[in-house]
Amino acid sequence: MYSSWMPIISPVLFSTEMSKEQREELKTSKRISNPGCYPTGFIGLTRPLVEAGIIAEGTPLTVNAISGYSGGGKGLMTIFEEEDHEPWSSYAFSMQHKHLPEMKKYSKLGKAPIFQPQIADFDQGMVVSVPLHYGWLKEGCKGQDLHDALSKYYEDSEFISVMPAGEAAVKEAGLLERDAFLRPDTLKNTNKMELFVFYNDDAEQALLCARLDNLGKGASGAAVQNLNIALGVDEKTGL
Repeated sequence: MYSSWMPIISPVLFSTEMSKEQREELKTSKRISNPGCYPTGFIGLTRPLVEAGIIAEGTPLTVNAISGYSGGGKGLMTIFEEEDHEPWSSYAFSMQHKHLPEMKKYSKLGKAPIFQPQIADFDQGMVVSVPLHYGWLKEGCKGQDLHDALSKYYEDSEFISVMPAGEAAVKEAGLLERDAFLRPDTLKNTNKMELFVFYNDDAEQALLCARLDNLGKGASGAAVQNLNIALGVDEKTGL
């Protein structure tokens, strides 16, 4: 979600991690806009792979994402906190979600993904998932190559971490609830984002996942980080 107090008025979008040039643009821009929470995860996963030539421009991707209900604003928060409500909801069936233009442009794919957003009965946090067939990737590319590309892209990041490669390593690191489930609210009240690469080379399939707080790195946290950079102070200030 866009933060309600952040005007969408500038050509500069997404946090400093989007590209090597972004930090300098943030330092010199007079007006800075904040990205959506869903695009933060999708762009964070896909743009490095497009720039590395692993995913070709125009590849028709799918993104499935689940967010805490706070992403729906005060109205939805009232429903989930004070009224009878469903435990889970999928929406945006018109295929015209407002965040699709961001995803298309700033991922550098040049093609909007099929996007299925979902809201569930927890207040903050989200997981954004992008499934991949190896046939869509650069010839010869496998799961470890995806992980290596993301790790290199974010090696100097203060807030984005690429987690161990594959389910077994993620499980060994204690990052799955009950050794099976990727919990969406682990990074609540932080400006952190964790990226995961799950893969099965025999099946020639991979699943990219981004975990973040929809109100932190997905909204106000990213805004504060960008503000810090624009003001020339430590980007971790207040975060």
